[in-house]
Amino acid sequence: MTDRAGRARERFRRLHESGTFVMPNAWDIGSARLLESLGFPAIASTSSGFAASLGRADQHTSLDELLAHSARLVEAVDIPVSIDAEHGHAIDPEGVAETVRRIAATGAAGVSIEDYDPEGRILPFELAVERVAAAASAAAESGIVLTARAENHLYGVADLDDTVARLRAFREAGADVLYAPGVTDVSGLQRLVADAGGPVNALIQGPSPTIAEMESIGIRRVSTGGALAFVAYGAAVAAARELLERGTHAYLGSVLSLEDRSAFRRTAQ
Repeated sequence: MTDRAGRARERFRRLHESGTFVMPNAWDIGSARLLESLGFPAIASTSSGFAASLGRADQHTSLDELLAHSARLVEAVDIPVSIDAEHGHAIDPEGVAETVRRIAATGAAGVSIEDYDPEGRILPFELAVERVAAAASAAAESGIVLTARAENHLYGVADLDDTVARLRAFREAGADVLYAPGVTDVSGLQRLVADAGGPVNALIQGPSPTIAEMESIGIRRVSTGGALAFVAYGAAVAAARELLERGTHAYLGSVLSLEDRSAFRRTAQ
């Protein structure tokens, strides 16, 4: 582990000790540098945004592609970077542990793993916990911050009791941060904070509370998932449609300023 990676992991870990911070998700080097330039204390990657940057759907990138992407993001910015490792690119606990080790070797400050099988099912409770335990043991070797995700509410399993039970078990298995994307109502988020047993990350979605409300609930970390990437792509589609269908260029009024574009000129350390 390099000194730079060690410092980033320590800074990232300290961010989770108290208060609430926003960790937006970058999908490429340009977005990572823009978000850093705006003053965010850390960023995460996004599997869906990264896949979209390659012209693919979510869950259609390889581990080798993810590792190269992680290394590029870490090199591009000076703030901590947490990597979305989807389901860990493995089902067996040993495979997940090896993925955590390989992501740590890129210099990332954090890594998240899901309890969802990309073949289409939420993993059995016991297996999900075993995977987190293996990931936590691997994460402890480098000090990388491990986030364990319970995916129920993204895949139609509206069972908050099971979600809380999974998060509590993940925490007991060694996870540093707990995350149940898809839980967006205030009462559900309050339940996670009260009962999950550790720092909770919340995902901003349409019905989500404001950042101030999440802070009052006790959410420790707030992320955006692939939303910023698809807002950017949505703006590009709207601009292109205007040009194609109307022949006008009002979209130029919202072009990124030269001042903000200066983030692209940053030289990686």
